[in-house]
Amino acid sequence: MDDLTLFVIETMRETWPDLGGKVTEVDEARQIVNNINLPSEPLEVLRTNDITVPSRSNHQIPVRIYLPLNFEKNSPAIIYFHGGGWVLGGIETHDHLTRELANATNAVVISVDYRLAPEHHFPIPLEDCADAVKYVFNHCEELDIDLNRIAVGGDSAGGNLSAAICLMAKEGLIPMPMYQLLICPVVDADFSKPSYGGSNEFRFLTKTHMIWYWDKYIPEPESRKNPLATPLNAKDLSGLPEAYIATAEHDPLLSEGEQYARKLEQFGNKVTYRCFKDLAHGFSNVSEFLPAAKQANDEIFDALRCAFWDN
Repeated sequence: MDDLTLFVIETMRETWPDLGGKVTEVDEARQIVNNINLPSEPLEVLRTNDITVPSRSNHQIPVRIYLPLNFEKNSPAIIYFHGGGWVLGGIETHDHLTRELANATNAVVISVDYRLAPEHHFPIPLEDCADAVKYVFNHCEELDIDLNRIAVGGDSAGGNLSAAICLMAKEGLIPMPMYQLLICPVVDADFSKPSYGGSNEFRFLTKTHMIWYWDKYIPEPESRKNPLATPLNAKDLSGLPEAYIATAEHDPLLSEGEQYARKLEQFGNKVTYRCFKDLAHGFSNVSEFLPAAKQANDEIFDALRCAFWDN
């Protein structure tokens, strides 16, 4: 691992909440994450539009729509769910990533600000995401997007929500996306997996973080076995959209991400799996100042671009 990557990981450790130590309160953790300063001006896109969409409980879900620089009418779209352990983060914390994603794929990006735990336990965040998916499918003409080229994606907890959305679609509860993009996804709640072991020297996310997140999202361990909470526990993964699953070498979630990719393949789904060496969890959000992360994002986003435009 080069010196710059080590420096970025150390910086992330210093700026991100120490959930196992001095920072344990949700409000304080959110304040720290929301106040992290980005080093430059927002990446240019053609246009953004902030709207709200209704949830099944009459809550208005904030959504930001990004049009890429080379936007064309009837474009493909990806509905994006941010990471942050279902507790932290939002549209603003992932603004650079979603702008980068829009321009790289020449697709509309629809970023969903689902409600967060612990105020809103499972399944409320997932229901918000599902309601946003329904809205997008039902308003394709208004949004100038192609009904047949709608993907879902997300990083970390957002990857978890994306995978769960596809399982809901398999059951006929919502329309089926054509693709799922899962970046360092949470797909299990088993802290004994191999990648949870070893040293935390090169890690930004730790076992302590994940225990804290799961305790906030689903406090009852038995309830975590629900496949909509932990997709790796699904008994039947057949008939799901093509998937791209990215993991990072220095990430406690590596094992479950790889296992999910292999299990999807076993059920006959088309899967691209990639483990990025010398990178840690959260790399997709630091591409602005870490070349290795930018290179990884370029590869990931190019796969989605090809799925949208070359098929």
